[in-house]
Amino acid sequence: MFNHPVSAVGKGRLAQNPARAICLSFLAIIGVGTILLTLPFASRSGSFTPPLDALFTAASATCVTGLVIYDTWSYWSPLGQGIILALIQIGGLGLVTMGAFFNVVVGRRMGLRTADLAKESVNSDSFAGVRHMLRTVILGTLLVELLGALALAVTFIPRMGLQKGAAASVFTSISAFCNAGFDLMGQEGTPFASLTAFEGNWLVTLPTMALVILGGLGFVVWDDLLRWRRTHTVTLHTRIVLILTAALLGIGFFGFLLLEWKNPDTLGKLPFLGKLNAALFHSVSCRTAGFNTMDLTVLTDQSKLLSVLLMFVGAAPAGTGGGIKVTTVAVVVMTVVSVMRGEEDTIIRRRKVEPQAVYRALALLSMGVLIVAVSTGAIWAATGGTFSVMDILFEETSAFATVGLSVGVSGAAGVVGKIILIINMFLGRVGLLSLALALAMKQGGGKKVLPSARIIIG
Repeated sequence: MFNHPVSAVGKGRLAQNPARAICLSFLAIIGVGTILLTLPFASRSGSFTPPLDALFTAASATCVTGLVIYDTWSYWSPLGQGIILALIQIGGLGLVTMGAFFNVVVGRRMGLRTADLAKESVNSDSFAGVRHMLRTVILGTLLVELLGALALAVTFIPRMGLQKGAAASVFTSISAFCNAGFDLMGQEGTPFASLTAFEGNWLVTLPTMALVILGGLGFVVWDDLLRWRRTHTVTLHTRIVLILTAALLGIGFFGFLLLEWKNPDTLGKLPFLGKLNAALFHSVSCRTAGFNTMDLTVLTDQSKLLSVLLMFVGAAPAGTGGGIKVTTVAVVVMTVVSVMRGEEDTIIRRRKVEPQAVYRALALLSMGVLIVAVSTGAIWAATGGTFSVMDILFEETSAFATVGLSVGVSGAAGVVGKIILIINMFLGRVGLLSLALALAMKQGGGKKVLPSARIIIG
């Protein structure tokens, strides 16, 4: 199963377009997951699950989003939960990445086309580092998820018993690292509760936040930091990711403290340390994790808007998080700054950013804003004004940025609304530019020579 997308890449048009193969691999996994989740053995009741609901769940798990129609523990059987967990793990790492890794493990020689596909999948900038990057991605992921499960087991096993506690620890660890947001906490008696039962419990929130942040940093940053002991330097990409990640987490933390401090339904009812815990956790979770320790439906509109902005930006490239990515925002902001300074190029820390990267960043930001705006309007129209525009914007951004935080719109969105959210989850996971590249095959011929156009700007 894992080897198929890698071995098939050398055939036909897929060999010429790695982005298309990656998009198709995600579609294939969503399709298989939908079929399995539709069947009676996947539900606790033993009945068939409506195909659209199964598709929504499979897409949410594969795209590591976390939006759900049914409570994962209450509705799905243990086998169904296992299918969802497998979809999360495969979706978080990417089927192509896993397939290429197993080829490396069994000693199979990686051809040029296979290496090109693997390079695209892990966002490596060279063929030479592909094998090393694959090992870092897979082995690092398994190690971090294991350590996360052990840390969570300290709380979950005494509370839930050995079998259920161990299952919840492993499930939550994988879901957190993959920034998915699925959970098994419905067994506590409250469906759709996420981690609200552990509000203020640092033994649960700290490991979960660490897993979310590590998954969201991206494997390129991982590899760069692991090389630091030898090189004593990091790339500009890593500096940007670390600085902006810290800055956005800080903005979210202090912003939620300020906006929710006196809200009696959220931070207002908590002691001082509980306020700090809840605000920090929500700030981290908005980076595309999808867990919550507070009831999100009672957040102020200002907090929901701040959440939308954080979700839209998201995490870093080549990681398990979504959003338009922190590096995209950095390039766009520094392009504006450079123009205001009279620079002809985009300059970041005395380095010139390649024009192609600038064009892609601007295109990604523009497409993201347009898709979220149009989808929000479409869902609002489809639901007949049942929900406020702010709540729909929150849910739509959560889907597009593959976050999974919900204010209850997904379950009541209707057929049209669910389809729109499914499309957004897929777009957010594979990436808008990857999808555009997948749909646009280059037709030979080399670079076109076109006449110049003089357009007055501003």
